[in-house]
Amino acid sequence: MQKAKQTFSDFKAFAMKGNVVDLAVGVIIGSAFGKIVSSLVADIIMPPLGLLMGGVDFANKEFVLRAASGNMPAIALRYGMFINSVIDFIIIAFAIFMVIKQLSKLKKEEIPPEPNTKECPFCFTHISIKATKCPNCTSSL
Repeated sequence: MQKAKQTFSDFKAFAMKGNVVDLAVGVIIGSAFGKIVSSLVADIIMPPLGLLMGGVDFANKEFVLRAASGNMPAIALRYGMFINSVIDFIIIAFAIFMVIKQLSKLKKEEIPPEPNTKECPFCFTHISIKATKCPNCTSSL
């Protein structure tokens, strides 16, 4: 019984870590975002695109490999659905790219400035990085 309590306690500590909770929230939001993008593609983008291409409905585009016969359904390559999925992916990937780009601007770390001094290998004093002779010990660098 003690081992079960310890296991539950360890699991609770793991599940309540910030990273796990953040990941769960990200997956849920990502799933909802995916549905929105799928609807955008299927209901907003593809109808005008199909109209521009002569009234083509991509969702119903398929190449029949074997026609239906009796109780056997048709076997078809549904390339129209594949086109919709590719457009979904491109929109989601672009949206994620834009979000990450904005987040990276917010988290932009300061780059340390280029050093403008160096240490003389003979007297170990700091001198200009452009120096060819140490002003302190007069050694050639």
